[in-house]
Amino acid sequence: MKHKTALIAFGGNALLPDNEHGQQEDQQKNAQKAAELMVHVVKKGYELILVHGNGPQIGNLLIQMEAAAGKVPPYTLDVGDAMTEGSIGYMLEKALINELRRNSLDKEVASIVSQVIVDKDDPAFQKPTKPVGPFYTKERAIELQVEKKWTMVEDAGRGWRKVVPSPKPIDVVPKGIIRDLVQAGRIVIAAGGGGIPVIIDGNGLFRGVEAVIDKDYAASLLAREVKVDLFVILTAIERVYIDYGKPGQREAPVLTVDEARKHLEDGQFPPGSMGPKIRAAIEYIEAGGEEVLITTASHLKAALINRSGTRIIATS
Repeated sequence: MKHKTALIAFGGNALLPDNEHGQQEDQQKNAQKAAELMVHVVKKGYELILVHGNGPQIGNLLIQMEAAAGKVPPYTLDVGDAMTEGSIGYMLEKALINELRRNSLDKEVASIVSQVIVDKDDPAFQKPTKPVGPFYTKERAIELQVEKKWTMVEDAGRGWRKVVPSPKPIDVVPKGIIRDLVQAGRIVIAAGGGGIPVIIDGNGLFRGVEAVIDKDYAASLLAREVKVDLFVILTAIERVYIDYGKPGQREAPVLTVDEARKHLEDGQFPPGSMGPKIRAAIEYIEAGGEEVLITTASHLKAALINRSGTRIIATS
C-alpha cells in the first residue's frame, strides 16, 4: 500500500528562538523537540520531507565572517547558505535518528544540500529588499557599498544592513533524488533555508548568486514536484485570522483557494508575515495539491485531527 507523504516547513527560529543566544547546545535541544514532533507524524502513517528555515543561523554566520574578515576571507552568501543548510540538516538528522531509535522505528534519514534554481532575469534582482547579516555604522555601510558593491539600507534606526534579492524559486536540484528517497521510505531533509540560490548562465552552467529564497515558496515548489499529499507550514500562530489584530478578528479554520486569494488581494495577509505562506499554499493547491495545513508546532498534533490550525483546500 502506498503511504501518504507530508512535507513540513518550519522556520529557522524553531531551532534558534529570539530569546536564546544561539549556542549549539540550545539548537540541538530544540532539534530534539522538533524530532519528537516529526516522528509523531511518521507514526500517523506519513512518509516525510522536512524544509527548515535558516534566517537566524545565516545571520549569525555573516556576523562571524564580518568579525573575522581581517584574518579569513568571508564566503559569499550562497556558500553561507550551504554551510547553514548542512549544519542544521546534521542536527535535525541526528535528532531524528535518535528519536526513531527510541520508538523502535526502522527508518533512515537523509539530509540533501539542495540547490534551487532562480531566474537570472527575476525582477527581484533589480530591487534587493531582504536584510541579511550584521548592522553597520553609516560610514562602514558607505565603504561596503563602494568596496563590495553591496546595496545597504538603514534598518529602523538600528543601523545599516546589507539587502539582497529574494527571487522566486523555479526548480529544485536534485528533485529526482529527493523523490526517490521518499518513495523508498526515507525521511528527507531538503531545500533548507529555501535552498542555495543558483542561476543558469549563458553557457547552461549553474552559478551561485547573492540572494535569499523564501523558505515557504521553496517548500511549496518541492511539495508540488514530489506530489505530496499534505503540505504543512508551521508558523507563530495557531491558525490564520481574518482582520488579525483588530477588534473584529476571527479565526479561519478552513479556507478555499478562492477565499484565500481574495483575502490576500484585500491585504489581509502582509508580505512580511502571513502573505508568503498563503501564496505558497495557493500555488501548491492550484498545481493539484490536496491540502495545506497552517499552524504552530505545539498545535500540530491537534491540527492533524482537525482540532486546530487552518486547512486550505481546493473547494469547500
